[in-house]
Amino acid sequence: MPTPYTWTPAQPDNRLTVCTPLLDVEVMQWNPDSQRSMILAHGWPDSSDGWGAVASTLANAGWRVIVPSLRGFGQTRFRDQSTPRSGQLSALGRDMVDLVAAMELDKPALVGHDWGARAVANAVGLEPNIASHLVMVSVGYGTNSPDQAMSIEQCRRYWYHWFMATPRGEKTVREDGAGFARIMWDTWSPAAWYAEAEFKHAAQAFANPDWAEITLHSYRHRWGHAAGFDAYVQEEQMLHPAPQIHLPTLMLHGQEDYCNAPELSAGKESYFTNRYERVLLPGVGHFPQREDPVSVAREILRFCGQ
Repeated sequence: MPTPYTWTPAQPDNRLTVCTPLLDVEVMQWNPDSQRSMILAHGWPDSSDGWGAVASTLANAGWRVIVPSLRGFGQTRFRDQSTPRSGQLSALGRDMVDLVAAMELDKPALVGHDWGARAVANAVGLEPNIASHLVMVSVGYGTNSPDQAMSIEQCRRYWYHWFMATPRGEKTVREDGAGFARIMWDTWSPAAWYAEAEFKHAAQAFANPDWAEITLHSYRHRWGHAAGFDAYVQEEQMLHPAPQIHLPTLMLHGQEDYCNAPELSAGKESYFTNRYERVLLPGVGHFPQREDPVSVAREILRFCGQ
């Protein structure tokens, strides 16, 4: 079962802004002088602070830990107002490649939850040697494509994807994004798993002026309800179909994930040519790094230390 913890806002050693070709990326950093680096990428609807407890543990074990806010979240901003506000998963992968290059990191371990899992996996798909290890949390590799076989039960879990393709869904996201996000927090994990202050703090990241646009485009695009942008044609071609991954890869999935059912991450071994492990976390829902940071940090350290 998850180890109980008291939530507090993340306390990094420093905060900085990293300039990439498209973005001014808000970054929290722990143990910045270490030679071993690891990036922790958050998901939707979440914020970088969700990694705080895990980041502290990893830093205490000797890692330099870098936690960015994704495009459309927190204080991350587009450098040019004319840049398309794409939520394409390929765009998230390119953002991660750009961040690694801008920070001059030498093969960091890449860890991601939800959207962040797709970002780090797609970064590896675009640049196969960019990292030392890959860790995906709550998202099975090669999922969320229009031709994907899916049970009726999983379609029910993904109601919010297609709701956002409707005018009513768009209006909800634009006018009450935090209220919409709260439904996900309330239904994706076992009841009463989070503190009110924790959600309110995370919801501050949704006040980003591009959050609604990127959220809507992301879910509409992945199911064919919105066109992609020309800037990512090459990335889309490289990532579809999903390429094999040649890095050691760890998959962490909560057994009580009511968003992405655990079976969505099962049977993915053929995608990985290197060491691949899948670990199910008992009693944990869709937000393992928040619900059980002790187990998540332990598994990351165990796997990436090998």
